[in-house]
Amino acid sequence: MDNTSVLIVDDEQEIRDSLSEVLSDEGYLTYTAENGRVALEMLEELHYDIIISDIKMPELDGVTLLAKVKEQAPDTFVILITSYGSTETAINAMRHGAIDYILKPIDFDELILRLKNIDLHKNLLREVRFLRQEISAQYNYEHIIGESVAMKKMYRLIDKVAPSTSTVLVAGRSGTGKELVARAIHARSERAHRPFVAINCGAIPETLFESELFGYKKGAFTGASKDKDGVFKAAAGGTLFLDEVGEIPLQVQVKLLRVIEMREIKPLGSNTIIPVNVRLIAATNRDLDQEVERGTFREDLYYRLNIIEIYLPALSERKDDIPLLVSHFVNKYNNELKRRIIGVENDAMKHLVNYHWKGEVRELENIVERAVLLSDGDMITTEDLPQRAQESVDSSFPDNLKEATRTFEKSHIVSILDQHESDKAKAAEVLGIGLSSLYRKIDDLGIDADSD
Repeated sequence: MDNTSVLIVDDEQEIRDSLSEVLSDEGYLTYTAENGRVALEMLEELHYDIIISDIKMPELDGVTLLAKVKEQAPDTFVILITSYGSTETAINAMRHGAIDYILKPIDFDELILRLKNIDLHKNLLREVRFLRQEISAQYNYEHIIGESVAMKKMYRLIDKVAPSTSTVLVAGRSGTGKELVARAIHARSERAHRPFVAINCGAIPETLFESELFGYKKGAFTGASKDKDGVFKAAAGGTLFLDEVGEIPLQVQVKLLRVIEMREIKPLGSNTIIPVNVRLIAATNRDLDQEVERGTFREDLYYRLNIIEIYLPALSERKDDIPLLVSHFVNKYNNELKRRIIGVENDAMKHLVNYHWKGEVRELENIVERAVLLSDGDMITTEDLPQRAQESVDSSFPDNLKEATRTFEKSHIVSILDQHESDKAKAAEVLGIGLSSLYRKIDDLGIDADSD
């Protein structure tokens, strides 16, 4: 019953207090109101999962309250309390949207049983909404293609961290498949049956960050015509994946840090604190250490996110996996495009293995899709590849030792430059040579170090 909130509405304080005490002991977040008018005012401030309301109350009765709730918060379930003599009224109210009714004097055990059934129904609705695709597709290692040493090391780390609740930071270049890693962690955790919610922080306008993360109340700003749950509430009990977390503005980073530390959120336009229970996985293609040094990312937030870091290797670090990936994508696009490509010619595969994949797996998939679509035969040839892939460096070495050494040196320097996006100072550091030496080798070997 993660974060299930219940508003108890009754003009008798004894009933309000006893219900509140019983339900709180069962783990519900309970709130009380002495009549329907007060309940509506409270509903303006906070969303409630369930409202338990007496039918007969001064100022605004339970049936009228039900109608208002259905207008204002249609996702809220309403249970009505009635006496034996007015069950007809309660049954009529159910026809207008109440989910259940209970009779006075209240049988607490019966009420708790009904609430648990409603809570189960609520969670199922939420899972259907957010997990229809995920439930049918078991996101596990079959969605991450790779048998290289680097990938097997990553799999072992995922197996270790998945059962925990610790925050995970997935690092790697754009296009390497960081969301697949996050989904694999979720699928292998105890939260696998609960929502997995992903949000790309790089695609959110700066002014909308808070409302997307924490939600808002109706009227919180111009255009907020109804309540909206943020992604923290949507992921209740499950996993929240924050992709490109380095794009979050500094002023929002402060609030995100508080959410992580306090495990609670406050929607925009509300003064009410809501507890949250989510497992957080963040991802970035930036060097957050450098961002911290520049002052564009908070150091305390970085350490909170980086409890466990999983590095997703670039294709240049796992070239043995490229034929596996190519085969996977050929099969995928054979099915999607109704083609019958049976494989890739050796020369074409050599180009694919030796191409410098700046766009990583995403670029490889795009090139294979293009080749499957354009190929005139049943095998993908070099001519089916885009020009940039046809011109990839050939890693086969000549027999002459001096020429072979030169060929390897050129290929290796190009690979390191590509990994570090042509940052020559960084490449020189990784290669273990001086910057001036790197410039001489670039010139001597005819390396186009400034090309994209």
